[in-house]
Amino acid sequence: MKRFAAVVALTLGVCLPTSALAHFGMVIPDTSVVSQKTGKQLDLSLSFSHPFEGIGMPLEKPAEFSVVMDGKKRDLTGTLTPAEIMGKPSWTSTYAVKRPGVYSFVMTPKPYWEPAEDIFIIHYTKTIVPAYGGEEGWDDELGLKTEIVPLTRPFGLYAGNLFQGVVKLNGKAVPGAEVEVEFYNRDGKAKAANEYLVTQVVKADANGIFSFTVPTEGWWGFSALNEADYSLEVDGEKKGVELGAVLWVEFSKWQG
Repeated sequence: MKRFAAVVALTLGVCLPTSALAHFGMVIPDTSVVSQKTGKQLDLSLSFSHPFEGIGMPLEKPAEFSVVMDGKKRDLTGTLTPAEIMGKPSWTSTYAVKRPGVYSFVMTPKPYWEPAEDIFIIHYTKTIVPAYGGEEGWDDELGLKTEIVPLTRPFGLYAGNLFQGVVKLNGKAVPGAEVEVEFYNRDGKAKAANEYLVTQVVKADANGIFSFTVPTEGWWGFSALNEADYSLEVDGEKKGVELGAVLWVEFSKWQG
């Protein structure tokens, strides 16, 4: 539906509406790897946006923000501080990483009503940060309503590496799941030659596994979309709910 809207907009010679662009929940740390060199404090930014276009949407305070390490979950919702990202209300948090391990930061937002698409959007968003040489647990399933479980280690990656993940909904793989992929165009320097290059799309196979080769360095978001088996009401009318499993991964420039 989003793709159709984009094509119609261009055919009619009008500007591409933000509703035709892909939505992404975002959890972006100031570093993708914690080390003695970076220091223990991790600064995280939480937002909701069209990341390539740099267009933000207001993010209500998330229902939950947490970190999972070594199977143990810690609620960080109380650490959230109001901020402005891409010109819209967003949130930031800081976390002191004190010991080696792999830390999964997860945002569960409140439902976002998108009137242009006549649907509610809930993006379960995570990013995975290793610290001090720790590496165990990067492929752990966290038990979210929906999530992308990485099959490729989601850190220490170069641009050009193949990334793979499996899409889960209610703990089960989703055959043929559609996965939107988008670059976080933080400085706005990247320009898309056409609308199809803003958001790229891949489909998972019969086992829910998708693959994507990242062309350039930076943060890339993977968002697997499915419909919820329940509805929410707006003005007394029941509306559908889009569930997004979002994973953010940083890819580095080749050092050679």
